Amino acid sequence: MKGFPDARLERWLGALALIIISLISLGNVITRYITGGSFSFTEEFSVFLLVVLTFAGASVALRRNRHIRISFLERMLPPHYRTLLILFQALCGVIVLGLITWYGGKLAWQEQQWESLSPGLGLPQWWYLVWLPVLTLAMLWRLIQQTRDRLTGRLSDEP
Repeated sequence: MKGFPDARLERWLGALALIIISLISLGNVITRYITGGSFSFTEEFSVFLLVVLTFAGASVALRRNRHIRISFLERMLPPHYRTLLILFQALCGVIVLGLITWYGGKLAWQEQQWESLSPGLGLPQWWYLVWLPVLTLAMLWRLIQQTRDRLTGRLSDEP
């Protein structure tokens, strides 16, 4: 496969999150230096954006086959067993990401129903939590793409 498989949406989302974190942190440092006070929203937004950045980056890593995996056993197995191992790995990933998506969505829904507010700014808590199931769904889709590419030989596990 030439170049890297694309995960454009997640790359843009991760880059945007990093840019916003940098700008609000810089603005907070400058404000604190000049006035002695700081913006109240920077910590809450920075933590939220860091979570978005982490999940977006994990999705890109999945699509590009860059997650940590010990592939020694895969390379030693005959093709039939290697295919079974790849499918087993994908099944485990689908189960984990499916559970995170399900419970993350359930949590976001409950927070929306309870009308919970964030402790720092008093914003609806579900605004932050809804990104968990959305980005794990993106990861799930990238895992399926990666597995398909590995099984068809379009994506090599060789270093």
